[in-house]
Amino acid sequence: MGFNEKVYVIDAGNTAIKVALFEENKPVEVKRLKYVDLLKEDSYLNQNEKFRFGSSVLNEVRNQELKSIFPNLLFFDDKTKLPVKLNYKTTQTLGRDRICNAVAAYSLFPYNNTLSIDIGTCVKYDFVSHKGIYEGGAISPGINLRYKSLNEYTDNLPLIEAKTEVELLGKSTYESIHSGVINGIYAEIIQTIKRYRCEFDDLKIIITGGDTKYFDFNGKKDTFVEENLTLKGLFQIFLLNV
Repeated sequence: MGFNEKVYVIDAGNTAIKVALFEENKPVEVKRLKYVDLLKEDSYLNQNEKFRFGSSVLNEVRNQELKSIFPNLLFFDDKTKLPVKLNYKTTQTLGRDRICNAVAAYSLFPYNNTLSIDIGTCVKYDFVSHKGIYEGGAISPGINLRYKSLNEYTDNLPLIEAKTEVELLGKSTYESIHSGVINGIYAEIIQTIKRYRCEFDDLKIIITGGDTKYFDFNGKKDTFVEENLTLKGLFQIFLLNV
């Protein structure tokens, strides 16, 4: 579906807010900001574009502040029409970001089975069948959650931060934690993909999320990395509701 006007799409998550400007159905500008920094963004405060669509996991006070920054902001809610059907027991607790990822993945590969994997605060798996039905998925702890749990639930393990390179054999406690967390998540993802491939033919895998950079998925069969998957899903949902 074509749409010729400018659209701001806002994904307000737990750790950051992504704002994308779509023109001619493509994101031409994407910014990732902390909430407090968004208030200083004059380039967004002074815009007069009519169309603004967003998804938020923030509390109501902050959502109202977002609406003051972006007049005419329409939030994704339970009444929003979707381009996929939901076959999920608790749709009221289904994360908007998970729906957006699923919608974007299916829009990229219509009539294929798709599995989106979002590597961020949590690692989220979301599957849409070739019939356009969202069937659910899985959630597991992300990198920082695993680091924090090791630190908080033991007496002697330090709290560390992620880095890009990791060895299989950790030669110190620090390196061992890093190896265990990063290689553990990678093994989880690879094994999960294998299980999905055994269950579903013609499966397309789309990887997204802020922590994707810590993993190498290049050259994997039918596996694609899409940095702005959630934003693209939001835009597809907007098109259906404009």
